[in-house]
Amino acid sequence: MDKDEIKGKLNDAAGRAKRQVGEWTDNEDLQAEGTAQQAEGKLQKGVGKVKDALREARDKVRDDVRDKVRDTNRDVERDAEHDAEAERRKKDVA
Repeated sequence: MDKDEIKGKLNDAAGRAKRQVGEWTDNEDLQAEGTAQQAEGKLQKGVGKVKDALREARDKVRDDVRDKVRDTNRDVERDAEHDAEAERRKKDVA
């Protein structure tokens, strides 16, 4: 979980509490402040989720590329061994 997501959850909860207190006390300024803080918290949570998704995608691409490079290197080594064996056989026949 990204730190922005955590901060967003805290801001959302704090804004919700502030808004509720504003409703109980008929304080429209506090209600508005709480609503704004809630909106900020929700946005922050969204940013954190996007960051997490991007990190996961980056890691998957990195792992896929690493696997492909490893497989390609293994194929090249196998082909080189095969070619070397073919050359040895050719020399043995000649």
